Amino acid sequence: MSRSTAPRRGAVSSPHPMATEAGLKVLRAGGNAAEAAVATGAALAVLCPHFCGLGGDGVWMLGDDAGMRLCILGLGHAGEAVPMTGTPVPQRGPGAMLTTAGLIPSWEALLEVGRTAWNGDAPLAPLLSDAVTWAEQGIAVTASHRFWLSFRAAEFGDWPGFARSFLPAGRMPDIGERFRQPGLAAILTILQDEGLDSFRTGTAARRVAAGLSAAGAPLTAADLAATRAQVVTPLAMPVAGWTLFAPPAPTQGATTLTIMALLDRLGAAGLDPDGAGALHLRVEAVKQAFALRGAIADPALHPVPGLPCAAALDRMAADVPRRRATPWPHPFAPADTVYLAVTDAAGHHVSALQSTYFDWGSGVPVGDTGILWNNRGAAFGPSGSGVNGLAPGARPFHTLNPGMAFGPAGEALLYGTQGADGQPQTLAVLLDRMLFHGEPPERALAAPRFLLGRTFSDSEDTLKVEESAGRPVLEALRRMGHPVEPLPPLSPLAGQAGAILVDARGQCHAAHDPRGEGTAGLT
Repeated sequence: MSRSTAPRRGAVSSPHPMATEAGLKVLRAGGNAAEAAVATGAALAVLCPHFCGLGGDGVWMLGDDAGMRLCILGLGHAGEAVPMTGTPVPQRGPGAMLTTAGLIPSWEALLEVGRTAWNGDAPLAPLLSDAVTWAEQGIAVTASHRFWLSFRAAEFGDWPGFARSFLPAGRMPDIGERFRQPGLAAILTILQDEGLDSFRTGTAARRVAAGLSAAGAPLTAADLAATRAQVVTPLAMPVAGWTLFAPPAPTQGATTLTIMALLDRLGAAGLDPDGAGALHLRVEAVKQAFALRGAIADPALHPVPGLPCAAALDRMAADVPRRRATPWPHPFAPADTVYLAVTDAAGHHVSALQSTYFDWGSGVPVGDTGILWNNRGAAFGPSGSGVNGLAPGARPFHTLNPGMAFGPAGEALLYGTQGADGQPQTLAVLLDRMLFHGEPPERALAAPRFLLGRTFSDSEDTLKVEESAGRPVLEALRRMGHPVEPLPPLSPLAGQAGAILVDARGQCHAAHDPRGEGTAGLT
């Protein structure tokens, strides 16, 4: 199909309307997708402190109409002085602050690609200006922000310094109440003045290192200085005439690709996407793919298997029963993040996730910087425990899993979601609907979702399904043996996803999840 002669437009999708607008502003001023993505990501670090921030990580998928396919892994590593006690890593507090923060180094790498491959020339300061302003002047507390504060109200009393930073009036803020982050504004201003490398070796790094030491985290200035993003080749999988791309180990990108390859073999395209049969196959494909995740670790330290070959995928598909549920033995890993996507009028694409791991990360602000540090150390097993055991310099297994796909007629699809173990599950729903059934992003994002295993608030390995799937579907799944537990329609526990589709005519279709405040916009 030939491209439309109409002018091509850019698009941004993010979980906060102000962040979406920050990215669109860069595109309208002539910036490229990489520059707009940094502006969007910086804004989200201020607007969504419960999900991401400068103390976290970032994974970026990059592609363009000229054939570029790259992945940037902005993943922190364990400090050289992490305690090797052989005991489980705490989930919160200073004991979980074991890895450096890869987000800002990933912005450095992203802008470098934008300069060298996409002719970018935007100075850094304007890209961070909205984030600085909103941190200084304050932002309105969103429903999502308030929900996750309330959700952790029984816990954050044990997080040193958290209440002082995030409950400045000494009480739970109301939705719409002004929340200011002057320490964070000061750090962002330093980055504007000195450059992003200040977070590794400059004034910002010295302030962060002092704050980490005061908090009792075993991370040093040398650990920060050694943190670099990696530019790597993404994983690729053919599915339904498209080629899907995902980040490699230590992320779970292979999991999503495996699920979609299985669904393709299982004939998902021929099923009613709203029916119990289609949902059953998605669930069972997830179970098959999750059985392979235990081998994913830092490839610099352990050999990591590649994607399953065609014969292995055929065998896995043959093991999926069509009308019967199989057991779900895998533990649930809680985590939260933000997904953002950007495409520009020149055909450059960015699909990304930023995260501090759990909602509110470690729960510990770093000194007076306003930076909430990640708790990615909790993703390690005990030191000496196997492929994902804690070790100096190691990167743990990551759930961050943004995706990108290119179609047979030149289409481009950017997609991703928050949700840790829920990420591949949500993507199975979205990609099934968009690739196999041609649904537009907005419709696919609003469709009912499922979540296998334990959620943030219970200990039961049930199959959670949004009630909007309909009572007949839920009952049919129960008859197949699935331990179904209903979730409210558009539940916050089902994740917040986003997508941008550039169709074969070059027209953009962008949307963000109705489960939050996110928006998508076109230039």
